[in-house]
Amino acid sequence: MTTTAARRERQRAQLIDAAERAIAEKGLAGLKARELAQEIGCALGAIYNLVADMDELVLRVGSRTLARLDAALSAAEGKDTPASTDAAADRLVAVALAYCAFARDNLQLWRVLFEHRMAEGAVVPDWAVSEQMTLFRHILEPLSVLLPDRSEPECMLMSRTLFSAVHGVVAIGLEEKLIAVPRQDLDRQIEGLVRLVCKGLSVPD
Repeated sequence: MTTTAARRERQRAQLIDAAERAIAEKGLAGLKARELAQEIGCALGAIYNLVADMDELVLRVGSRTLARLDAALSAAEGKDTPASTDAAADRLVAVALAYCAFARDNLQLWRVLFEHRMAEGAVVPDWAVSEQMTLFRHILEPLSVLLPDRSEPECMLMSRTLFSAVHGVVAIGLEEKLIAVPRQDLDRQIEGLVRLVCKGLSVPD
């Protein structure tokens, strides 16, 4: 890598670092291009030599958040493939509780994963979609034990449904403006929901 290219990569990393700090502190509304430029010591227009636009910058920060979320879910689920429906249910509970804990501990960065909207006419790039979809493996593996006769598309659809249910409980439970739920109570509600779903999935058609 040339000296110029290396310098550009360092400054790009600095820009993403600065954006990550701004979002963690103030949420998406705290992300200001002029302030970021001042922080990393470049002209305002030079930011767009480092990223295509602010959408890409938010997605790059989101990529880091997703990587840390992935690591947290991997740590929670362990290494062994569930060998029974009970083990699969335990795995899904562990993943759901780890998801809630991550959201709680990284609230603003987690929220941006869902609050950010691309500019009109823009589409989410393939690399970002791929990173998002990769996380569903944490749900798909135990679901395949609970639903051994279902096709992969059917299991994928169910994984999205289960994620949406857990995410909704987490999002509302952590929303200070509505009705924030104490940590232990929220965890119990999440576990109860996931176990109820697993129990229903285990019942023969």
